[in-house]
Amino acid sequence: MTPVEKADLLRRLHTDPELLVLVNVWDVVSATLVAGLPGCRALATASHSIASSHGFADGEQIPVEEMIDAVGRITAAVDVPVTADLEAGYGDVGSTVRRAIAAGAVGGNIEDKMQPLVDSVAGVEAAVAAGSAEGVPFVLNARTDAFLKAADRDREDVLADAIERGRAYLDTGADCVFVPGKLDAPTVQRLVEGIGERKVSVIAYPGSLPQSELAALGVARMSLGPWSQRVALAGLKAMGVDVLAGGDLPATEILT
Repeated sequence: MTPVEKADLLRRLHTDPELLVLVNVWDVVSATLVAGLPGCRALATASHSIASSHGFADGEQIPVEEMIDAVGRITAAVDVPVTADLEAGYGDVGSTVRRAIAAGAVGGNIEDKMQPLVDSVAGVEAAVAAGSAEGVPFVLNARTDAFLKAADRDREDVLADAIERGRAYLDTGADCVFVPGKLDAPTVQRLVEGIGERKVSVIAYPGSLPQSELAALGVARMSLGPWSQRVALAGLKAMGVDVLAGGDLPATEILT
């Protein structure tokens, strides 16, 4: 597929009735493994996971060159569309999105970090313009940190803020609004009602709402963020503890 065809496919996956489930990846090995699994229709990178695998803390501590290089290696290794977690744009949203497109990504997250709304909207505008300039209908999953940075704010105020920001991002050209946080069913329902059906993207947490319920509520997309890497590392830790204590390699599938 061409980049335009991949972008069109990724956009359709967000609007189809079926919930788009994305298992986040962080390197070529994880990407090729997940891309080969039954039911995998697209991939998402996890900025936290890529940063940690390169020895950096989350929060744009990794140089943008290293992040984009990791994205490029992933896109080159798989045939499915890849959407890249681009944090807040590394100081220049437009340039970062253009570099991500050049690396093979056809969609991406840009987070607002709860900046003033006018600044966040400007970031969305820059991302959309970058896609147009590159001739790729870049699928923008505009993220609002309203719930992540809620602290002790009134829950109703936080919800209203997320909806206001989500609507503004969609009006500016975003395709979907990512609202990470531990969200219960009534909150998700109100987000969908306020932002739009098949326009809300969420992250899975251990014990969060099941996929069937998210789909029934009208959510477009569910991703795992850093949890896929954490689960993989938990398995490595358990195996390492056992082997270092004198145990044998587990009798399980060995991937090459």
